[in-house]
Amino acid sequence: MLSRLMLLSLLLLGSALGVIYSKYQARLLFVEMQQLEKDLDDYEVEWGRLQLELTTLAEHNRVERLARMKLGLIMPLRERIIYIKP
Repeated sequence: MLSRLMLLSLLLLGSALGVIYSKYQARLLFVEMQQLEKDLDDYEVEWGRLQLELTTLAEHNRVERLARMKLGLIMPLRERIIYIKP
């Protein structure tokens, strides 16, 4: 009878330790998931900022202004423009 009681006690203790360990692991995974979600949000904000910056840098007016100011380019006369049809 004593060995049966001892076996049940050990099984109960093992089960309790298993529950504690699994809860601990679940908590660690939950914290990691929250951190990854925060990182994802940060990356999405950065992506939006970069998209806005790209749009600003590629604006036609900006490109034309830089071509005139930095490269000294000018728009050719209308009669000097040659159109190529496919």
